Amino acid sequence: MIEIRNVVKEDSNRILDIYRYYIINTAITFEEKVPTIEEFRNRIISISNKYPYICILEDGVIKGYAYSHEYYGRDAYKYSNEISIYIDKDSKGKGLGKMLYLELENRLKNMGITNLYSCIAHTDIEDEYLNNDSELFHNKLGFKRVGLFTKCGYKFNKWYDVIWMEKIINEHN
Repeated sequence: MIEIRNVVKEDSNRILDIYRYYIINTAITFEEKVPTIEEFRNRIISISNKYPYICILEDGVIKGYAYSHEYYGRDAYKYSNEISIYIDKDSKGKGLGKMLYLELENRLKNMGITNLYSCIAHTDIEDEYLNNDSELFHNKLGFKRVGLFTKCGYKFNKWYDVIWMEKIINEHN
C-alpha cells in the first residue's frame, strides 16, 4: 500500500538514512558531510513551519521524501519555490518519485505558488557518481531547463555542473 503524508520529526532518522546514501556515494547532492540527526531534524522543522515536507511510504516504510522552500529568500520571490526529492536507492523506477512530486506540486499550487525550481547536479560525462537521470525525470514532469552553471561543484575529485529547471504551476495574476 502506498501512502503520502507530512513528515514528522520522528521520521528524521529514516529520511537521513535515505539522504546519507546520496551524500556519501553520489554527486547528486554537493553536501559532503552527513549532517547530525539534530541538524537534519532542525532542517525538517524549519522548512515544515512554512512549506510542505512530505514522504511516501510503501507498506508502512518511508521510501522517499520531497520538500520545498523559499527561492532565494527575498519578498519578490514569494510565489517561487525550490523543490527537492530523494528516493531510497533501492526503490527507484517504481513511480514513487512521480507520485511524491505531483503531491508536492498540488500542495504548492493550492498555496498560490506559481514557479517551481529545481537545482540539479549535471555532467557532460556520466560516471559512477552522477548520471543525468534527474534531468530526464524533471523533463517528464514538465520542467524545462532554464540555466547552466559550469563546473561550480567539486566532489570526488571532479568538477560538476549545475542546471536549473523550472515549471510554472499557476497563473501569474
